[in-house]
Amino acid sequence: MTKPEIIQRLLDPGIIAIIRADSPDALLRAAEALLAGGVTAMEVTMTTPNALQVIGDVAAKFGDRVLMGVGSVLDAETARAALLAGAEYVVTPVTRPEVIRLCNRYGKPIACGAFTPTECLLAYESGADFVKLFPADQAGPAYIKNILAPLPMLQIIPTGGVTPETAGAFLQAGCVALGAGSALVSREVLAKRDWKALTQRAKDFVKAVRAAKK
Repeated sequence: MTKPEIIQRLLDPGIIAIIRADSPDALLRAAEALLAGGVTAMEVTMTTPNALQVIGDVAAKFGDRVLMGVGSVLDAETARAALLAGAEYVVTPVTRPEVIRLCNRYGKPIACGAFTPTECLLAYESGADFVKLFPADQAGPAYIKNILAPLPMLQIIPTGGVTPETAGAFLQAGCVALGAGSALVSREVLAKRDWKALTQRAKDFVKAVRAAKK
C-alpha cells in the first residue's frame, strides 16, 4: 500500500486498536475478533513478547484486511525491523526525530507521542504524520480543542481514556482518529479468550465513531 492509502485506512473508521499482551499466543485470534467487529487498524506494542513475529504472522494471515502497525517504538532500528516484518505504520510514545526520518524514508506513516503544545509542534515540524496525544485522559477533549485553536495543522490521535462513551467528544474536539488500548482490548478479554466480547466491543467503538462523524 502507498502512504496515502495507509493513512486513509487509519482514518476510516478511525479506531486503532492497541494490543498489549504478556504472550503472543492469543493475538492472532484477537486480530480476527477485532476485524469481525469492524476494527481493521491494529497496533502491536514492542512490549509484547516476540512482537515482530506477531506482526509478521498477522500480516501473513490477514493480508490487506488488517492494517498492522507497531507501537512503543523508541529507536530507528526497532522501527526498521518492524517495517521489514510487515508493519504498515509506526507509533512512538514520545517524539523521536530519528524514528520519524526512518519512517519517511520508507514511506510509512508515523504517529509520535506528545502532550504539551511545544511537543506537539515539534512532532509536526520533525515530519510526523500524526500526533499521538498521550495520556489523553489526563487532559480530555477540551485540552485538545485548545491546542488545535492555534495549531490547526496538527492531526491528533488521542490515546488513553478513549471509550465508546468519550469517542464523540474527542472527535468533536478535532481529533482525526482514536487510539484505544485496554478499553477495547482488555487483559481480561485476552486472558479469558472471550473473542465474542471483543468483537462486540469493537462494534461499540465503530458505532460510536461513525455516529460522531455524521
